[in-house]
Amino acid sequence: MIVRKIMLEDAEQFSQLLLRIDASNTMMFEPGERKTSTEIEEKYIESIYFQRNSTIFVAEHNERLIGYITAIGGQLARKQHSAVVVCGIVEEYREQGICLQLFYSLVAWAQEADVIRLEAAIPESNQHALQLYKKVGFQTEGEKIDSLLINGELINEILLYKRID
Repeated sequence: MIVRKIMLEDAEQFSQLLLRIDASNTMMFEPGERKTSTEIEEKYIESIYFQRNSTIFVAEHNERLIGYITAIGGQLARKQHSAVVVCGIVEEYREQGICLQLFYSLVAWAQEADVIRLEAAIPESNQHALQLYKKVGFQTEGEKIDSLLINGELINEILLYKRID
């Protein structure tokens, strides 16, 4: 398994990866809700290349994408030092340390890109993700009450941040 920055040639696999991970019903998109295609992801990847404070890393196993981590940086001058993080792994590869490797790559990138604040919002029902983010140094910053409706149930979002020194 290798972790690397995404390439334009990954667009088709990346599109399929997002749909596979969404199907697990643990991410923000509900299964089948995301509208994606190779073309959409090509444009997205291209746009990331031109943003100093945004990136995507992918985890690849046997020439197949099995996970990703994105950092999408703020566009306003006052927010360019920060980026919102999302990490997803295909179900059968979870709990194998892949997310940790993705996070380590992301933190190294953030140091080089002068991104000093990483942010995330995790449903409180996703305790596995909360534990993972805390394991890599994220701290709880707050809570958004009843901000998500998942399977007919109101769920709070836990707001997390990590300072990069």
